[in-house]
Amino acid sequence: MLKTVTAAFGVAAAALLVAAPVAAQESARVTETTFEAPSLAGNLEGNSTARSVVVVTPPGYDENPDKRYPVVYYLHGYWMPVDVQQAGFRLDEAVQAASEAGHDFIMVMPDGFSKLRGGFYSSGPTVGDYESMVANDLVNWVDANYRTIADPASRGLAGHSMGGYGTIRIAMHRPGIFSSIYMMSACCLEPMTLSAEDAARIDGMSPEDVAAADFGGLAQVSTLAAWSPDPRDEGFLKADSGLREDGSLDPLVNYRLAANSPIVLLPQYLPELHALEGFAMDIGDQDFLLEPNRQWREQLDHFGIEYDFELYEGDHGNRIRERIRTHVLPFFAEHLDAQ
Repeated sequence: MLKTVTAAFGVAAAALLVAAPVAAQESARVTETTFEAPSLAGNLEGNSTARSVVVVTPPGYDENPDKRYPVVYYLHGYWMPVDVQQAGFRLDEAVQAASEAGHDFIMVMPDGFSKLRGGFYSSGPTVGDYESMVANDLVNWVDANYRTIADPASRGLAGHSMGGYGTIRIAMHRPGIFSSIYMMSACCLEPMTLSAEDAARIDGMSPEDVAAADFGGLAQVSTLAAWSPDPRDEGFLKADSGLREDGSLDPLVNYRLAANSPIVLLPQYLPELHALEGFAMDIGDQDFLLEPNRQWREQLDHFGIEYDFELYEGDHGNRIRERIRTHVLPFFAEHLDAQ
């Protein structure tokens, strides 16, 4: 159920960033460090439990040792590791702008990268439990090492593309950790399907083929490893493609993929989504994911889930840096409790 019209949401968001000049002060500070994620231990891909993470603290963090801060966790998209994502997103710009508008946040972006270039913030024996890495390991580490307001009412979760998918997946599966969420150009909302031809191509891939694969060619392999894992697979992918000896496809593989679709899962998680204090999403009008995002909103409307939505001029990635600053953090300024 759409509760805020596009124009009104855009104006309100922009208004939050209008403020009188602030006296000279420390700028938002970026720290690139690591944390330990026991939830990933034992995964078959060999993804490390020592996870890179970008933490941005607001101006004045060091000068105000008694002050505690709400935290916005941001999940990046597929293909590139967290340091490259930060170079593109510049989360420090968003934290700085929010502070100048009177809203101080800590912002945290963990590394969602994997051997196959993205764990889809999912959980399984092949890729590892990226879902718990975020919801448990990361949140606990941030609360223990930074002056956070360690309460769900002061935690927000957002993400772009694969990270948008991770945002809604974690909100459904791990209620009571984040009180508000923001999905940006989310992928993987609709049920994904594999054909016998797809399965044969994947089964025929060598490690060298995987290393040379382009974005589209590898994403299908990555999601299969995340959502149709098979520890008994004799190949190096440790995933079940469903390909039978006669060249036909076992339909079970597509059932497994569909079981990870938010559109499919939605009716089972209505109480969790109704309980959110704030729920927003956006997408560009030239984004290749427009149709599944439309289907997602249609299902949210059908089940009476309230959310904010904006369709803006842009494609899948060309305005994400700007909109984190002008829309995402202003949204959390409205919905997270601050000290």
